[in-house]
Formats: sequence, structure tokens, C-alpha cells
Amino acid sequence: MELEAEKSLIQAESSDGPNSNSSDFVAHVRKLLFRRMLVGIRDGRFFLGTFHCMDKQGNIILQDAVEYRSTRRSSTSPMEQRCLGLILIPSSCRSSCHVGCSIEEQLSLLKL
Repeated sequence: MELEAEKSLIQAESSDGPNSNSSDFVAHVRKLLFRRMLVGIRDGRFFLGTFHCMDKQGNIILQDAVEYRSTRRSSTSPMEQRCLGLILIPSSCRSSCHVGCSIEEQLSLLKL
């Protein structure tokens, strides 16, 4: 699985041409592969899973994803969860994205 992801990122990098900005972006995204990622979407749900890939449009695919949502509108209500597996989160729905990494890595990712 890791080998396939590496190949797809290498193909994306080579198809971008000599543009250094896109190769920097691919290098940053490559560092995120197989890390735990928490993605929030506009309707209030959160998805926690392993980052698998991102396409040129910014859509994210998470493996072994779990959905968390509030059962009621109040902030003290319990969170309901369900296991989803492999999911695609469109960039248009995303409101936040957090990656489990060190503070130095988080600061470098802010440039994305």
C-alpha cells in the first residue's frame, strides 16, 4: 500500500514539470502520508483517520476513518461515532484539518 502511494505521488510530481512550488507542495504532502488526521467539515462532523492521499483539487482520502458527530445541538451533548473505513472528503466541505505531528512540523505545514 505504501509503495502504491509513493508511486502516485512521484507521478504527480513529475507531471507538474519544473515548477518548484508544486514540488515543494508534494514534498510537504508526502510527509503527511500515513499519519493520523482529524478533518472537520462545515456541518459540524469530524473525521479521524489515516491520511492516504490528496488530489490536485484538494480532496482528501482517509483510511480507517471514524465519524464523530454531536447527537444534539448543545455543546455538552455526547459525541456519537461510527466506523466508515475509506472515505473521500471534498475540499469544498472542509472547515479544518489537523495532523498529529510535532510543533515544528505544524509550523512548516502552515505554509500549505
